Amino acid sequence: MLVQKLSWITGAEAKRTLTCEGGSAYLRCDLGFIKVLKANYGRTDRTTCASGRPANQISNTHCFQGTSLHTMSTRCDGSKSCSVPAVNSIFSDPCYGTYKYLDVSYLCTPAKRSVTCENTQSTIFCETGVISVHHANYGRRDLVTCPHKLATTPHCYSPQTGSLRSRCNGRKSCQLNASNSVYSDPCRRVYKYLEVTYSCI
Repeated sequence: MLVQKLSWITGAEAKRTLTCEGGSAYLRCDLGFIKVLKANYGRTDRTTCASGRPANQISNTHCFQGTSLHTMSTRCDGSKSCSVPAVNSIFSDPCYGTYKYLDVSYLCTPAKRSVTCENTQSTIFCETGVISVHHANYGRRDLVTCPHKLATTPHCYSPQTGSLRSRCNGRKSCQLNASNSVYSDPCRRVYKYLEVTYSCI
C-alpha cells in the first residue's frame, strides 16, 4: 500500500491524500474539522500507484467515479478524522481492469462556538454551507461564561450533542433555547448555559 500526502495553498491550506486501490485513505484535522473538496476513485495518470503494475492496468488515464465526492463527504465531513478503504465495494468499479487510486483533497475548517445563557435564546447559522454540530453541553464548564451569582460550579454536564445534531445538522440556521424545560436540569440552583461547537460544511 502506498499513501502519499501532499499540500498546497488555495486561500487556506488544503490537504491531498493519494491512496492506492486496496489501501485505506486516512484524513485527519488536528485543528478544525474535515471538509472534502474533491475526490476521485479511478486513474488520471500513468505514474501514481504504478509500481510493479503491467502497462494494461495503468494505461487508462480517463477513469473517473462520479460519486466519489459524495461518498467521501458522507463519511468524513464534520469529523476530526476518518478512514475510508479505496475499494470497489465502496466506490464501485468505474473502469474494469484498471488499477485505481483514491485521490482526495480536503480542508480543515475551523469550528464555531455558540454560548446561550440559561433562559435565553440564540440562533446558530451558516452563511455558506450547512450546520454540522460537533459537541453540545447544557450546564457549566467554567465560572466566567454567563456570569451570575448562581455560577457556583464549573462541573455541570448534560451532553446534548445527539439532540442538537438531530435538530440542527443539515440546516442553514437553527434556533437554540437554553432552558431546563428543554434539556431538564442537570444541576439545581446552578445558572447554566448551552454551549455548542459546530462547523459550516
